[in-house]
Amino acid sequence: MTKPKIALYWAAACGGCDVAVLDTNEKILDIANLADIVFWPVALDFKYHHVEEMADTSIDLCLFNGAVRNSEQEEIARLLRAKSKVMVAFGACACFGGIPALGNFTTRDEIFERVYIESPSSANENRTFPQTLTKVEEGELDLPEMFDTVMTLAQVVDVEYFIPGCPPPVDIILKVVDLFASGQLPPVGAIIASDKTLCDECERTKEEKKIARIYRPHQIIPDPNRCLLEQGIICCGPATRGGCGVRCVKANMPCRGCFGPPPGVIDQGAKLVSAIASIYQSDGQEDINRMLEDIVDPAGTFYRFGMADSMLKRKSLPQGERRA
Repeated sequence: MTKPKIALYWAAACGGCDVAVLDTNEKILDIANLADIVFWPVALDFKYHHVEEMADTSIDLCLFNGAVRNSEQEEIARLLRAKSKVMVAFGACACFGGIPALGNFTTRDEIFERVYIESPSSANENRTFPQTLTKVEEGELDLPEMFDTVMTLAQVVDVEYFIPGCPPPVDIILKVVDLFASGQLPPVGAIIASDKTLCDECERTKEEKKIARIYRPHQIIPDPNRCLLEQGIICCGPATRGGCGVRCVKANMPCRGCFGPPPGVIDQGAKLVSAIASIYQSDGQEDINRMLEDIVDPAGTFYRFGMADSMLKRKSLPQGERRA
């Protein structure tokens, strides 16, 4: 019997999702016995032309991790979509934009200016920036074009399933493999995680207390039994889907929101702002100003993983300017 074919790809991401697949340890051998891995550039010697030569829909399952922020990633996303029966947004970056999508608070030109001119380690008097095409003696060298806007995978191609997490937990990866092997994948469009919030799954004591100050995690040692948010540490649990095993909170660190918004929540950042506002004790403008000062990085706190998938999407571009 012909084994099903699996492909894995790494776009704009840190590589942690590929490591998570390897973290299945000896179970990776079960995956290899179950299916033929026909494309996985980070682990095996595959080239793009190998995929181009495949028949359309010949790949049974594609796990695509990373956001889409340049022309190469967009091209491969479309190529793998054409070749795959089932496309899975694998990890927070593919699902929601992830950390790369914080770049949507700025523009490509501003990023280049900071990286290649303004950074303390840069010495670039000629203001040389990356070029998509450069002529050299041997011929022409080309680089992918960086987009102004970081996109989720589903903003580029149709996606059947979403597996959140930074990275997805091993138990969810193995669950997806089992569902795939048994032909019991959920309805198209499903997010393979919990339908509850992280707070619903957290066992810490909640006392419905107000807070008078917000702390960064390094500023206090929190009580490991009490709700972190009620101790003044911003925890994304009220605005985040559960299913991760509450791993960060069990390590006495706040949830960062990598599983995305729970069912019924349109904008994860707005939901978190609402949750914090509902418990913050304020007696006037001075208290409000202090709260705003305590939240050192609002963008990175409230939209750490979900900027591309939020209602905001990105910083406004000048009229007529395109994303690429």
